[in-house]
Amino acid sequence: MKTFLITGVSSGLGRAFATAALDAGHRVVGTVRRSSDATDFEALAADRAHARLLDVTDDDAVGATIADVESTVGPIDVVIANAGYGVEGVFEETPLAEMRAQFATNVFGVAATLQAALPYMRKRRSGHLMVVTSMAGLMAVPGMSAYCASKFAVEGMLESLRKEVASFGIHVTAIEPGSFRTDWAGRSMTRAERTISDYDDLFEPIRAARLKADGNQLGNPVKAAEAVLAILEEPQPPAHLVLGSDALRLIGAARTAVDDDIRQWEELSRSTDFADGAQLAAT
Repeated sequence: MKTFLITGVSSGLGRAFATAALDAGHRVVGTVRRSSDATDFEALAADRAHARLLDVTDDDAVGATIADVESTVGPIDVVIANAGYGVEGVFEETPLAEMRAQFATNVFGVAATLQAALPYMRKRRSGHLMVVTSMAGLMAVPGMSAYCASKFAVEGMLESLRKEVASFGIHVTAIEPGSFRTDWAGRSMTRAERTISDYDDLFEPIRAARLKADGNQLGNPVKAAEAVLAILEEPQPPAHLVLGSDALRLIGAARTAVDDDIRQWEELSRSTDFADGAQLAAT
């Protein structure tokens, strides 16, 4: 039996991950924002489901919560940093305050959670840190600049972290879901006010399509949870776990576009070197 810490278990993928782990016989500490959600979560498995009220943007509270879990529930084997939300809006219309709030939860909330858990895992020389990023951490679409930026930031953080902790027996996995049948695109989405008509032709169809698709997305949260649990026993779990055929397609197209740019401009890229410059060590 493993002990999981999963942030944001009230609904959506976080709830699916927690439910699957409990059904598999594991112990889960899930964070929620409301006391009513805490009661509901603990009812899933009275002896193995433990709720904690937590706002992941409160750094001190995050550290205190993880310290409490380690001392009262047990050593944390798996962290799934899932808490987050989306801000929808074209870049020019999205207030900077909304962007900062997006990063406060999606980036710094993740950073606080991982930093708080790391000392315990490093001491034990074991553990698995998972973060729910998004396909939007490896590709981008119009009208989601703040959200995509936050997820790209998390992807970069995890790439560096993975190399820092590999020798300690700690695994790091970015979970990159496509569109799943959750509340993410509905009531959980923050939508910037429309103010600039020049973007109407581009953005209005995108917003309408997202609202129409809400509740009919391709991805099944239960199957996503099964996929996440499937990698836990792998001796070399993936650094990137892409979930959903739509994510595979869109990420693949984005990476191809980057590769095409690199190839097309390779000669110009090389032209900026000093002829006698030092070579960086391979990393």
